[in-house]
Amino acid sequence: MELTTTVSNRRHFIKLIGMGAVVTASSAFAAKIKNTATVTLTSAQKDTLFFIFQEEKVARDVYITLGKLYPNEGTFANIQLSEQEHILAAQVLCERYGVNTSSVNLSLEDDFVGQFELHVMQELYNQCIELGQVSLLEGLKVGRLIEVTDIDDLEKAQEGMPSDVVKTYENLKSGSLNHLSAFEKAIAREE
Repeated sequence: MELTTTVSNRRHFIKLIGMGAVVTASSAFAAKIKNTATVTLTSAQKDTLFFIFQEEKVARDVYITLGKLYPNEGTFANIQLSEQEHILAAQVLCERYGVNTSSVNLSLEDDFVGQFELHVMQELYNQCIELGQVSLLEGLKVGRLIEVTDIDDLEKAQEGMPSDVVKTYENLKSGSLNHLSAFEKAIAREE
C-alpha cells in the first residue's frame, strides 16, 4: 500500500510539473553548462546528438507508459524522473551545437508521450510497449534492454565528439548503469 501511494504521488508530481518544469529545467541546465561550442560538428555528429536526445525520450516515455500499466512497480516511476533529466542534458547539447529539437514535444501529456520525430525511435517505442504489455516481468526486461542499448549507444556516440559531449554522455551512461542495476533487481524479484 505504501509503495502504491509513493508511486502514485510521483506520477501525480510529474503530471503537475508538466511542460513548465521541462522549460525551467532546460534553462537551468543551459545556465549550469556554459556555452563551450568552440568546434563545429559534422552533420553526422549532429545527427548523433539528435539520436541520443530522442533515445532518452524513448526510455522516459516507455517507463511512463509501462508505469501506468503496472502502477505497483515503482522502478518505472523512479527511473522516468531520471530519464527526464537525461533528455534535458541531451537537449542542451543539441542546442549548443545548433541541432534543432523544436519538432520534438517533450510534454508529459498523453498526446505526446510515445510520439517521436525519428521513425526508428517510433518503432523502438512501439516494440517496447508491445513486449512490455505481456507481463510485469516482460516489462522489466524491456527496461533492462533499453538501458543496455542506451549504454552501448552512448559509448559509440562519444567517438570523435568534443570533450563536453563526452563528459555529458559519460554522466548519462553512469545513470543508465544505475537504471540497469535497478531493473536487474526488480527482475530478480519477479522471477
